[in-house]
Amino acid sequence: VQLVESGGGLVQAGGSLRLSCAASGFTFDDYAIAWFRQAPGKEREGVSYIRRKYGMTYYADFVKGRFTISGDNAKNTVYLQMNSLSPEDTAVYYCAAGSPHYSGSYFDAPRYDYWGQGTQVTVSS
Repeated sequence: VQLVESGGGLVQAGGSLRLSCAASGFTFDDYAIAWFRQAPGKEREGVSYIRRKYGMTYYADFVKGRFTISGDNAKNTVYLQMNSLSPEDTAVYYCAAGSPHYSGSYFDAPRYDYWGQGTQVTVSS
């Protein structure tokens, strides 16, 4: 089982990036998938969640209206389209896959069994 993120990079404030999370070894439609991020000196925080099979998505308040999560079943890949980026969005972004039946918060870390290695997003002012 593997998750591989890509698409990070350096962008100016107001710009956009699209992150990809390619899954192998399992079908992501059978899992809950989330994006998290961790900035230097800060705790990891949940960004967005998708249960693609049921068309269900959820966003942290600080990205609502700017980020969009989606999935491509044929490619077994989840995307995070990030628009109107600000320096506060600078972080390492991780995707994670876990149980769709977990009863806690969408962003509870214990829900997620598999994590990618992360991709760096840097937004310059």
